[in-house]
Amino acid sequence: MRFDVLTLFPEMFSAIKESIIGRAEQAELIEIHPVNIRDFANNKHNRVDDYPYGGGAGMVMQAQPIYDAYKSLAGENKTIPVIYMSPQGRKLTQSMASDIAKHDHVILLCGHYEGVDERIIEEIVTEEISIGDYVLTGGELPAMVLIDVVSRLIPGVLADDSTKEESFSNGLLEYPQYTRPEEFMGRKVPEVLLSGHHENIRKWREEQSLLRTKQKRPELLDKEVK
Repeated sequence: MRFDVLTLFPEMFSAIKESIIGRAEQAELIEIHPVNIRDFANNKHNRVDDYPYGGGAGMVMQAQPIYDAYKSLAGENKTIPVIYMSPQGRKLTQSMASDIAKHDHVILLCGHYEGVDERIIEEIVTEEISIGDYVLTGGELPAMVLIDVVSRLIPGVLADDSTKEESFSNGLLEYPQYTRPEEFMGRKVPEVLLSGHHENIRKWREEQSLLRTKQKRPELLDKEVK
């Protein structure tokens, strides 16, 4: 899967190319391709922002450099999804990530300053996505979050079946996990996990997932009821 990222700060995306995501890119399961919007500015200072019409604080990213950067990637192909990382968008969920992972190619647009000219959203953006109800200085961190969430769902990136029992994969939070030693700071690993009885372990994990969800995220259970 190819992620093209329209950004003013392409160097930020070196941070995501580590660990699992980095190995996935080396294995050519995914490709992360940051594109510097400033390269498409039509002035000698590579300026891509200006004051907002109507006044107000801050600067707004201009439509033309963004559009030219987009065209350099998509050409006349209008079927490639273009996702604008925005606090006004739908909140990212595991289900949404699964849908995005079905595509071979997506373009992510990272705003900055006071955002982008509304006309670029109207012209090229197919969906706005938020990672939470708060405002960041730019869309780069949200774009990296989306890339990470989606990449884990690409076949081959993780071990087979490793995502099936994760939090939110079945509407519940994941059960507690333990590793060696069997006792730490006076706290012992639950006996059932040492029993080798697979059916009892499965039942325990189901019970713990439900209990943990009730305690920490009860609203998830309300959604299931609805």
